[in-house]
Amino acid sequence: MKTHRRVLLVAITILALASACTSSDSASDPDEPSATSTAATTEGTPAGAPPLPNAFTAVIGRTVGPEMAPVYASDGHWHLVYELMLTNAKQVPATIESIEVLDASDTGRVLKLITAEDISAETFQLSGRPRLEADSLALAGDLVLDPNESTVLFVEMDFDDRADVPDAIVHRLTGMAATNPGSSEPGPVDYLFVSMPITERVAATISPPLQGDNWVVINGCCLALGPHRGSIQTVNGDLFNAQRYAIDWMKIGENGGFYDGDPADVTNWYDYGEPVFAVADGTVVEVLDELEDQDPGTLPDPASITIETVDGNHVILDLGNGVYAFYAHLKLGSVAVAVGDTVTAGQQLGELGNSGNTSGPHLHLHLMSRPSALAADSIPYGYDDIEFVGDVSEAQWEHTTDVLGDVWDVTPDTRPGLERPVLPMDLNVIDFPSMSNASTE
Repeated sequence: MKTHRRVLLVAITILALASACTSSDSASDPDEPSATSTAATTEGTPAGAPPLPNAFTAVIGRTVGPEMAPVYASDGHWHLVYELMLTNAKQVPATIESIEVLDASDTGRVLKLITAEDISAETFQLSGRPRLEADSLALAGDLVLDPNESTVLFVEMDFDDRADVPDAIVHRLTGMAATNPGSSEPGPVDYLFVSMPITERVAATISPPLQGDNWVVINGCCLALGPHRGSIQTVNGDLFNAQRYAIDWMKIGENGGFYDGDPADVTNWYDYGEPVFAVADGTVVEVLDELEDQDPGTLPDPASITIETVDGNHVILDLGNGVYAFYAHLKLGSVAVAVGDTVTAGQQLGELGNSGNTSGPHLHLHLMSRPSALAADSIPYGYDDIEFVGDVSEAQWEHTTDVLGDVWDVTPDTRPGLERPVLPMDLNVIDFPSMSNASTE
């Protein structure tokens, strides 16, 4: 899994990033109730989650968002992507040794083992700042979660077949933490917590939002520390991650770059002004079309950003069945729809621009559970009618000094036949079909 990358495009302000921690009660067998528990309980677990043995847990946890569902992606695997919010609720420091993700129906089946070494390089505060300096304690694997400290652990698993995805999962924490309410120092802990059902939600099938060739997936699935998945938002007194499967779409031109000429002139970018289309039939529920384009290479003054303007000129569509589509950074004056309008798949909504919190022209698109770009949970989706051209070189992207200004090597596509719908992954290059019947009415 790719986890680190220099990213210059910014779609939405990052408010939280990754890390992990530990917790409490020492039980020799996590499948059995602890000595102090008398019965299983579903208290504090989501509807449909398997019950867990009662146990003292110094570190409490929950997932960010109410549901998890697998999505089929362009690597031919089913991906389960989610985040765990962990808090050390006691006055004794907690230190992680490992976190295991288990099949709730067979806790002997370990789906993923996350060791302290795996996590130490990705330890962040909720503010987005590193908890430890990279040249000091982090390298020694110091993963102490202080009393009252919270953190988020990003988890991703992939499966060869949908049938391999369990119906529910549970987490096992081992390490050193408070072992009872009166603990004055850490002791060994080993217990189960955070039980979650895996929903049967079928990924939404959508039509292309753009047309033409050589569109690159930027900041796509499943980068833990990218500006999309890492942008856990604090809104309305809760945590949300609406952007888990978001993509920034940018176009490579005939010269192999994103622009031709002076990059400070936004009209020199190949994707600028490209028409943007409805990905499904729906109803327009929100529109903003009043912000000027940013000069490429610059970001707006952070003090000027509000929850209403962070995404620039935008459109939200209600696609039905609790699914909403969000389009961000549109060109000023290009939005061709109004709140209350009904639209059909392939209908033009506006034009690609560079408004809002962005440093280069692109279309930000994601699906979500509510008509709010930030206060919503992400919904997985896939495309039926797209062609995979290849991939931008990951090594070149990782090591270039000018992500937006380089000329890109595109590795030709060698994927076997993929199922549909399919979610394109990070750095895929896509051809979209022509919207010959597109209209603005």
